[in-house]
This record gives sequence, C-alpha cells and structure tokens, in this order.
Amino acid sequence: MNTISGLGVALITPFKKDKSIDFEALGRIVEHVTAGGSDFLVVLGTTAENPVLDVQEKRDIVRFVAERNHKKLPLVTGVGGNNTKEVVNNVTNLYAEADAVLSVAPYYNKPSQRGLIEHFTAIADASPKPVIIYNVPGRTGVNITADTCLKLSEHRNITAIKEASTDLNQLSYILRDRPADFTVLSGDDGLTLAQIAMGIDGVISVVANAFPQKFGDMVHTALKGDFSASRLIYLQMIEVINLLFAEGNPVGVKAVMSIQGLIENELRLPLAESSKTLYEKFVRLGIASWK
Repeated sequence: MNTISGLGVALITPFKKDKSIDFEALGRIVEHVTAGGSDFLVVLGTTAENPVLDVQEKRDIVRFVAERNHKKLPLVTGVGGNNTKEVVNNVTNLYAEADAVLSVAPYYNKPSQRGLIEHFTAIADASPKPVIIYNVPGRTGVNITADTCLKLSEHRNITAIKEASTDLNQLSYILRDRPADFTVLSGDDGLTLAQIAMGIDGVISVVANAFPQKFGDMVHTALKGDFSASRLIYLQMIEVINLLFAEGNPVGVKAVMSIQGLIENELRLPLAESSKTLYEKFVRLGIASWK
C-alpha cells in the first residue's frame, strides 16, 4: 500500500479578523491533527479556501506546515485548475516540500473524458512528485469515470485517486480493476466507513480538522477490520458530519473549530461564516467536550 493512506486531513486555512492568514492558529491545527493520529496532511485543497489565496500565501502556508510537521507525516499539496498549461507550470515550479500532488479535475470548462486523460497525463509527465487525481463532480461539473480513472492509473506517476463522486457503483469498478499499487482514498467523510468496507485505503477528511482522534479511531479500526468498534464511532458522529456540510465547506468545520477555541470563525468572500442557527446546533451537540 502507498505510504499516503489511512487518515489524511485536508487542512483549513485560518484567518484573523482582518482576513490575513493566522499562522499561530495554523500551528495549533497542525499540532492538533498530528497529535490526534493523522497519517498524512493535505494543504491547499478545497477545504483550505485555495481559490482566494494568492501565490505567495500558498507558498508561505506549505512552507509553514512543512516546518511544523514535526512527525514528518507525508505532505500532499493541492495543485489544480482548469488551465492545463498553468497547472503544469505550477507543479514543476512550486512546493518542493510536498511529497505528492493532489490535482482536482478541471472545473467550469467541463472537458470530455479524453480531455481529462490528456490533462492529467500532462500534469503527471511534468510533476517531480507522485500525482493523486481528485474526482469531485459536485464542485467541478465533470465526473472522472471509472474507465478514465483506470486508464490514468496505468501512468507510472499517477499513484492514487481521491474519489468524491458519492457513486458507490463507480467506486466498485475502480476497486475491482485497479493496479495493485494504486491507492484509492475517500473524499466523503460520511461515506468513509462504507467505502472502507468496500476496500478503499483511507480518506482525505474535513471532519478530522476538528476531531482527528475520534474520526481517526473510526478509520483505523475499520481498516483493521473491526467494524463493530468503528460503527459505534460513526453512528455517534453522523449528525455532526452531516451538519458540517449543511452550509458548504469549510463553513461548518470552521464554526466547530471556533467553538473548540482553535481558530477565529473567519472566512474569505465569497464564503461567509455559518448561520447562527447552524452554530447553535453545534453548541447544543456538546462538541466542545468531544475528544
């Protein structure tokens, strides 16, 4: 199995009241999730509000997380976009600290499956680091089909997929026909337990920003085959998991982490902080005392 497996955390980007990056809070988060049993870290993904960060901020975040990563967990960096030439340029010139690249399917321009294959092949040909393709059609407007994923898995430098289509039938074909050394990671916290039962290798999680120990225990016990224990944790967490995404990501998880005292509840436009109703639901669930 690839070393990038198990529990990965898609780190948020904390902001101060003036909307500048709160590096002190980011340091707390890195310590929080690494102490909680995470297996790898993901920076500059969707959860990090990547589209509203400039190039220098992205470099600063990657460098900071790498320096604070005292356990030397594998570090995955998001490098994606809908301009293939620009993504290739970024993947070859940025983020030397990363151990792998997470690259989302091009969004808005809705390429064909042939276009997706050529896009990811160009990135993988250029990348000095292994590439994890990221399928999230709910955000991008295009689905990386099982056939396309399997075709891309033949590339020596495409080592994994983060699968967030929520289509378990599609996932089944990927798991059945993938190469032995190709890693499949969940991109959906609420489906992770079921997907581990199907044979996936881990998850890139939003929930684990707030609850790395609890969610990590669920993931790790399931990966060991102890579904009785993992099911109990999942059922306890399911309401919170669903609420976390009720008003978009990372809106919910930032609300929770502010209740925990880890961060200020600040986002950059066009994302706005959670509604008062959602915030109060989290408070009533007693998440501040969760371990």
